[in-house]
Amino acid sequence: MKLPMVFQAAILASVAASAVSVPFLFKPASLPSEVIVKEAGTEKVTDPTWKCKDCSANEKYVLAQLQEHTKISDRNALAAIMGNIKQESKFVPNICEGGARISYTQCKVGGYGLIQWTSIGRYKGLGNFCAKYGCDPSSIEGQTRWMINEPIFQKALPHFEGGGQTVAYYMSPAYYWLGWGIKGNREVYAYDYVNKLKYMV
Repeated sequence: MKLPMVFQAAILASVAASAVSVPFLFKPASLPSEVIVKEAGTEKVTDPTWKCKDCSANEKYVLAQLQEHTKISDRNALAAIMGNIKQESKFVPNICEGGARISYTQCKVGGYGLIQWTSIGRYKGLGNFCAKYGCDPSSIEGQTRWMINEPIFQKALPHFEGGGQTVAYYMSPAYYWLGWGIKGNREVYAYDYVNKLKYMV
């Protein structure tokens, strides 16, 4: 029995609709032949919004990089990180523990750099990272890249990215990240940065 035209049209429309709603009926887009693995933390996340007019060039650089390559947007979190770096090195990248201004390879004892990388694993991590990605382990640029990419910082990062906490709270993930022996003035410095950082669009 031949179906009336109106029923034939309805059946064809139903089949067409089901084809659209079932994804496995369609061939997925082909994947690129080469997958480029990017260095963690190098893709820009957001434009910097917290700025420090009265900070040094190195302080401004680190502040900008933290905002560009992480999701940290809380002033207290940024201030806590900045305060800890100031306590460790005064933002002098080529400083060896004790005060000598020397290159990465010349620092044989104690910590080195922005956050005074001290243990063999963390110290070598800086050198190996820069050897792999073509940066200078004695420079502010190379050390900031390693600081952000370093696994232990990446583990602490979610606590800084959460936002809405006090400077005192952020000192806990900062301690996990740095493992300092002497607290010193790092928290005092952090509160100073809280007053210095201004929100700018």
